[in-house]
Amino acid sequence: WESRGYFMPTMPNTPEGAESLEATFSMILPPPNVTGTLHIGHALTCTLQDVLARYHRMKGVPTVWVPGLDHAGIATQSVVEKRIFRESGETRHDLGREELVRRIWEWKDTHGGKIKEQLRRLGSSL
Repeated sequence: WESRGYFMPTMPNTPEGAESLEATFSMILPPPNVTGTLHIGHALTCTLQDVLARYHRMKGVPTVWVPGLDHAGIATQSVVEKRIFRESGETRHDLGREELVRRIWEWKDTHGGKIKEQLRRLGSSL
């Protein structure tokens, strides 16, 4: 469905040729933390939002469902700091700002895509 664009919104043209935003439906998926994987609560939220999105699409309403990803910078930092301490006994002060930031981005790059892939596996029509 992604490669064929089945869930891409299309805007109907008004008689004047301008696009109308009056009959549209949009919503944002609250961003889960990048610190882990999705849980049953995320699955429930996604399911309910997916039902709403598909309902409006079946009614012919242009619909867009925007996924949010990683809103937890502080939580991510905390997870990375705990991992570093567990593995090497070092704190963020031992590492310095640049090295800590590098490792946080490394963590995000490694784990950030998991959430999007899990949403795809759920069959979410994002």
